[in-house]
Amino acid sequence: MKRRHIVIAAASLPLATPLALAHHGWSSFDQDRPIYLEGTVASARWQNPHVELLVDIPSGLKVPADLAKRTLPAQSAPVDGPALLARTTVPRRIDRQWELELAPLTRMEAWKVAEIKPGTTVSAVGFTFKEEKGEAVMRVEYLFVDGKVYGLRSSPA
Repeated sequence: MKRRHIVIAAASLPLATPLALAHHGWSSFDQDRPIYLEGTVASARWQNPHVELLVDIPSGLKVPADLAKRTLPAQSAPVDGPALLARTTVPRRIDRQWELELAPLTRMEAWKVAEIKPGTTVSAVGFTFKEEKGEAVMRVEYLFVDGKVYGLRSSPA
């Protein structure tokens, strides 16, 4: 019986490997260089381990002049959001579609973020991979949608 379990486990390993490689830890992201993205949601996956948005980015993207002055949720104070917003830049790479990794569903629900649908305009401040290498993926720190801001690495109090 034990041998059968080992054979089944070994046979299923190649199937699990792509899933494990598809998800990356937060340490892969360059937390010293916050970036700004804004665009239209092309698709949304409202699921765990975190919500994901695929966003179409327009050409000529610029950091909004008022970004550093935006009011942030009090719960995110330990992140030093004002300093983060003040040093935010646009990505150097010119990808027209980015994947935005948001928070887990439980945190999205705690923040009372309504499910974001394709066609919605969103903007975000967060981090991408070091030296902007790899896929066009952002780990979102602050999400701006429908006139609201959410500090996704903190929980609402």
